[in-house]
Amino acid sequence: MGLFDSFAISASGMSAERLRLDIIANNLANIDTAGKPGDPKLAPYRRQVPLFARQLKKAVDSRNNVSLFSGAGVRVAGIVQDPAPPRMVYDPSHPYADDKGYVAYPNINVLNEMVDMITAARAYEANVTALNAAKGMALKALEIGRG
Repeated sequence: MGLFDSFAISASGMSAERLRLDIIANNLANIDTAGKPGDPKLAPYRRQVPLFARQLKKAVDSRNNVSLFSGAGVRVAGIVQDPAPPRMVYDPSHPYADDKGYVAYPNINVLNEMVDMITAARAYEANVTALNAAKGMALKALEIGRG
C-alpha cells in the first residue's frame, strides 16, 4: 500500500458518509409527505438507505501468476428504498384519505434516522482522523528525509 492509498481510502469513506448524511436529511425532510393508499401515482415517499460496497484494487503476483486484491476504500453501490409498509394514519378529512379514512405516510422513524445520523457523523470523523494521521506521518517522513 502506497502513501497516497491511505488518503484515497479515507476520502472514499468521507464521501460515502456525506452521501449517507444527505440521504438521512432527505428522509427527514419528507417525513410528513402524505400519499394515497393503493394509488401508485400518489404513493407516499419511501425511506431511502445507501448500500456500501468495498472497493478493491487488483494487483498481480508475478512469482505465482496470481491476481491479488487489496482494499481501496468504499463506494456507494446503490440507494434502495426501505420495503417496510407505509404508516397509516386515520384522517378522513385529508384529500388523500382512502375509503376507510386512512392516509399513507412514509415509513420513517425519527429516532432511527437520528441514530443513523450520529453513526454517519462519527464514521466521517473517524475517516478525517485517519486522513490527518496519514498526513502527519507523511510530513514526518519528509522531515526525516531533509535531515
